Amino acid sequence: MKVVALVSGGKDSCYVMMKCIQYGHEIVALANLMPADDLVDELDSYMYQTVGHQIVVSYAKCMGVPLFRRRIQGSTRHHNLSYDKTPGDEVEDMFILLNEVKRQIPSITAVSSGAIASDYQRLRVESVCSRLGLVSLAYLWKQDQSWLLQEMINNGIVAITVKVATIGLDPAKHLGKEIAYLMSYLHKLKELYGINVCGEGGEYETLTLDCPLFKNAQIVLDEFQVVLHSSDSIAPVGILHPLAFHLENKLDRVSLNDSNRNNGFCLEKMDSVCEVLGDCLQICEAKTPSVDVALDLTEVLDHKLHISKTRKDNTFSISCCLQDVCKTLGDLQEDLKTVLKKIELQLMEYGYSWENVLYIHLYIADMNEFAMANETYVRFITQEKCRFGVPSRSTIELPLLQAGLGRAYVEVLVANDQTKRVLHVQSISCWAPSCIGPYSQATLHKEILHMAGQLGLDPPTMSLCSGGPTAELVQALENSEAVAQCFKCSICTSAILFVVYCSIYIPSSERISIQQKQDTYLNQMRSLYLDIGNMSGVLNPIFLYVLVPDLPKRALVEVKPILYAAEDTETASDYVPDLSCKMAQSCWGFQHELWHDFCFQKCIVHGKICAVILSITDELAVKICSESTGVNQVDGDQQTSLTEGQVERIARFCIYLLDKILLENYFSWDDAMNLRLYFPTSLHMSQERLSLMFINVFKEFAEMTRRVKISKEPIFNLVPVLGAGRSATSMDDIITCELFARKS
Repeated sequence: MKVVALVSGGKDSCYVMMKCIQYGHEIVALANLMPADDLVDELDSYMYQTVGHQIVVSYAKCMGVPLFRRRIQGSTRHHNLSYDKTPGDEVEDMFILLNEVKRQIPSITAVSSGAIASDYQRLRVESVCSRLGLVSLAYLWKQDQSWLLQEMINNGIVAITVKVATIGLDPAKHLGKEIAYLMSYLHKLKELYGINVCGEGGEYETLTLDCPLFKNAQIVLDEFQVVLHSSDSIAPVGILHPLAFHLENKLDRVSLNDSNRNNGFCLEKMDSVCEVLGDCLQICEAKTPSVDVALDLTEVLDHKLHISKTRKDNTFSISCCLQDVCKTLGDLQEDLKTVLKKIELQLMEYGYSWENVLYIHLYIADMNEFAMANETYVRFITQEKCRFGVPSRSTIELPLLQAGLGRAYVEVLVANDQTKRVLHVQSISCWAPSCIGPYSQATLHKEILHMAGQLGLDPPTMSLCSGGPTAELVQALENSEAVAQCFKCSICTSAILFVVYCSIYIPSSERISIQQKQDTYLNQMRSLYLDIGNMSGVLNPIFLYVLVPDLPKRALVEVKPILYAAEDTETASDYVPDLSCKMAQSCWGFQHELWHDFCFQKCIVHGKICAVILSITDELAVKICSESTGVNQVDGDQQTSLTEGQVERIARFCIYLLDKILLENYFSWDDAMNLRLYFPTSLHMSQERLSLMFINVFKEFAEMTRRVKISKEPIFNLVPVLGAGRSATSMDDIITCELFARKS
């Protein structure tokens, strides 16, 4: 991509330009915001560094690219962490500046910034980029600061301190010193006082005098003045005011006659400086391609829609899909619009909106139509509609048509409050894959971290890593860990459940390596925690492997973890209840057998969470059906040999055993946030027929036990798949149940 680099003069904004070039991008322009008054060195701003702005003007000549500058007219008016367009705010000056750069150099598609740890700055740059249709590049984001500082020095960044404002840094001693000279001292201050060695806490600011990108000249500071802003005895504050400097030409000056360097900009202006004036009244923001989402209510009602909803009052799931195949011969866009509109109406009926949604599962019939699905999706779920953060999302191709459904199937997890905490990083970085659009990396709600499906994407390039399914799996786990660490937890200690989607394109012979690699990776991570004494509260997660037709970007693996992010230091561990206190009663003649315990995996956080994966294999189906008098045994090798009576028997067993697990761990059906029932297309039953069967079984169960409430919508969500199971090598369950319950 062709990039305009936001430069303050500091080391970070210069080094991120070098990273852009490393990852194949091209710096074609610079953009800088400076004080309205030339005599002012520093503004009271959390957004911009301006100390040394008198020297930044020379960057155009040093690099041989045009520099666009604007005097900051606004001030801090929008004080929230996230940013909305606010007239008079200093962020609008950045918008005007970058809009003008884009107007003069239309080939620009990305903006680089040196953000390392400041969400405040990153979110504002991302907001401006979103409004202008540009991509934010932040390759320093979340990088270890000690490592980063060393890398800057090793790679030729020559920068001096121009502001100091922390304990241990004395303006008289440390201003004007190179970071290479100060590095060891900065690490000492980190050990003593916990400072940020890259100055991310405002401890110091720098000015770059030379770097490998300065092909034409380096800057020599001839004279400066130390200005003391605070003489505090513990942490004095001082800045360096440059009085005189000159450029020292480099012998290996690069010719500017390369036709690939003009980017539509006159060669005579390649090292020019352009001051951007004007205000936002003349600015037109980028418009997203319009998709008509207006649907008459009668259009929605005209379709036969399958709706399900769990009964939990404060956090529940709603799913919706089209069931009338004869009316779903249109395109994906129409089907998805109908489904999303119906969910929107359901939310309104309960007094909620999209801002209450924590997570969205988007299932589509053909991954080749992913772009169309996304285009429709972003017209319903927008950042403007989600004031507290956009929901996390996973997108999977499922055999919907084979199950008698439409081309789109959506499931949403809804909360009745606004306590969710969303991590939404739109910038491309080295940290984790970006989410450019209205879907976030993760959503934390009441100690449960719902993570977006993670592909094996290399974060800085956003390309699938090479090496096949195991390499993609490892990268996906690393991406998941990077996201988890932002919430002070880890996938190796805090994971409750891993759902691993496996593409049908993975050869059968390689599926075993996926599970082995995952086990090895997590065990190695756990051993590291054990070495440093962090094994208290480690959960034993459960695993579900799902075989699907395709994944986004033709990925072979997608990992979707759910984590327990404890708010306090209490131990989270498996809890063994006193079974004498509460016992499940017999239903449909089922009595506890030892082999029942081999049917399921569970992860319990005492008094808080109950997660269960129940797998009914061919072998278990034989046992279940053979216990029923007058029901023929199942052919253990053929799911197609199951009669409806046998499937109904299996459905009853599933409900019986799930109920037993809930009761034994002091949970109820009212605690269920979601209940997914995965069924393979090889079962040769439509979703509608199977749904009716489970509805009737739940009605029978309710009449027998009074432990589940029956209403208009079923509490379960039927998901058609190619296969599912507790192992990557045996994704051939007849029915797989995924139950997640949480105490209020």
